[in-house]
Amino acid sequence: MADPKGFLNHGREVATSRPVDVRLKDWNEVYVPGSLLPIISKQASRCMDCGIPFCHNGCPLGNLIPEWNDYAYREDWAAASERLHATNNFPEFTGRLCPAPCESACVLGINQPAVTIKNVEVSIIDKAWDSGDVEPQAPERLSGKTVAVIGSGPAGLAAAQQLTRAGHTVAVYERADRVGGLLRYGIPEFKMEKRHINRRIEQMRAEGTRFRTGIEIGRDLKATDLRKRYDAVVIAAGATTARDLPVPGRELKGVHQAMEYLPLANKVQEGDFVAPPITAEGKHVVVIGGGDTGADCVGTAHRQGAASVTQLEIMPRPGEDRAPNQPWPTFPMLYKVTSAHEEGGERVYSVSTTHFEGDEDGNVQWLHLSEVEFIDGKLTSKPGTERKIPAQLVTLAMGFTGTDRENGLVEQFGLELDERGNIARDADFQTNVPGVYVAGDAGRGQSLIVWAIAEGRSAARGVDRFLTGASELPAPIRPTDRSLMV
Repeated sequence: MADPKGFLNHGREVATSRPVDVRLKDWNEVYVPGSLLPIISKQASRCMDCGIPFCHNGCPLGNLIPEWNDYAYREDWAAASERLHATNNFPEFTGRLCPAPCESACVLGINQPAVTIKNVEVSIIDKAWDSGDVEPQAPERLSGKTVAVIGSGPAGLAAAQQLTRAGHTVAVYERADRVGGLLRYGIPEFKMEKRHINRRIEQMRAEGTRFRTGIEIGRDLKATDLRKRYDAVVIAAGATTARDLPVPGRELKGVHQAMEYLPLANKVQEGDFVAPPITAEGKHVVVIGGGDTGADCVGTAHRQGAASVTQLEIMPRPGEDRAPNQPWPTFPMLYKVTSAHEEGGERVYSVSTTHFEGDEDGNVQWLHLSEVEFIDGKLTSKPGTERKIPAQLVTLAMGFTGTDRENGLVEQFGLELDERGNIARDADFQTNVPGVYVAGDAGRGQSLIVWAIAEGRSAARGVDRFLTGASELPAPIRPTDRSLMV
C-alpha cells in the first residue's frame, strides 16, 4: 500500500471533458488530452490494497488492479504497464469503453466514491505508448500449427494475439473492409479514436498475426473449406443479429437498426464518404433503446446537427443509488449520464412504441407511443397515455439476439446452439466440433468488452492445449463463471 492515507487525503477526481459546444464541432474524444496525468498519481494512491481486493472479482479479466495502482502512484509507468498487460491485451480499449464493474466492486466504494480505476488504467497505457514501452512480442519459435480466427473484435483480436505469441501461425478473417469489428464500426470516434486500434493492429502484424479483410466465412469462404486449411478455428464473430421492432410502420424509410446508422458515421471519419448516406442533419431523431448503443446514436446525432434527439426506454428510470437487491460488490443498475447525454436531448422512460406514421412518400414522420407499467410482473400499456412525437430518423438500439445465422457459418460447421441461441461450448471453449472454439458474444451472448477479451484469452489457451497437449497461456475464465456480473 503506497500511501496508507491516500483515500483519506484525496477525493475522487475524473478526466476533464471538453466543453460541449467545442466537442460537438468535431469527432475527437470528449476528454481534454493530458488532463489525467497531473492528478492520476494521487488518484492511484486512493487504492487501499485490500486484503481481499474485490475489484479482482468484479473484473472478468482478473486485472491486478492494486499492483498497477501502486506503480502508478510511484510513477513507475513501465512496471505499471507490465502488470496491466499481464491480464489485458488491450487496456486502451477497456480504459475507454468498459463500464468498470471493477469500480462497482471497489471496497472503498462501500462508503466513499470508488477509486478511478478506469482513469488510472487508461493513463498507464497511454503513457506506455508515448514512452515506447509497448513493443511487439514475437514468438521465439513457431509451432508449425495454424489457426483461423473468425472476427476481429476484441475477442478475436485477444485470441489471435495470444495464439500468435504462443508460436502458432494465425490468420484473422474479418468480413468488413477494415480490422476491428464493433470497435471499428460500432463505437463512435468520440468515444475511442480509431488510431488506438490501428497501432495495436500494427503491433500484432509485427508479431506475426495475419489479417484477411473483406472475407465473410460462410459466404465468401465455406466454413468447411476453412476447417480443412487450418488445424484449429476460433469463432469470434459476435452477436450481430439485432433485435427488431415488429410494429406497424416499421417498413417506412428512415427507420434503421443502430448498426446500419453508426458505421456510416465512422466511415466518414475513415474518409470513405464526404457525408454519411444516413444522417441526422436537420431531423427530429428518436433513439429506441436506453443502453450504450443508444447513447452512441444520441452522440452521433448531435454531431450531425439533429434538430432534436429523444431517447426512449421501455424500462423505468433507474435510481441514482444502489437498489436493496443490488448490494455491494455486485454491478448495480444505476441512472447513467454519458458524455452524449451531457450534450443535450431528452430521455423518456417507461414508454413503448405502438407504431410509426409516415408521409405520402413513405418517409417516417411520427412515432406513436404509450406509457407502460408493471402489472403482475408484466409490462402493460397505461390507458389514456398514448401520444405521438416527431420522428424523421429512428434508430433501433434494443440489443442483439445472437450470432448471424444467415451467412451459413453455423450450419456449415455443424455447430450446436445453447438454449439462448448462442454457439454452445464446453469449459475449454470448444464447440461440439473438435478443433473449433468460440469466444466472446458468439458464445456468451451480448456482453461487455472485458468479457470479450477475457474469453478470447481463455479460448486461446484451450486451442493451444488442443494443438500441443499442454499450455503455458493463462488459465481460462470458465464460460459458466459470471463472477459478480449479472
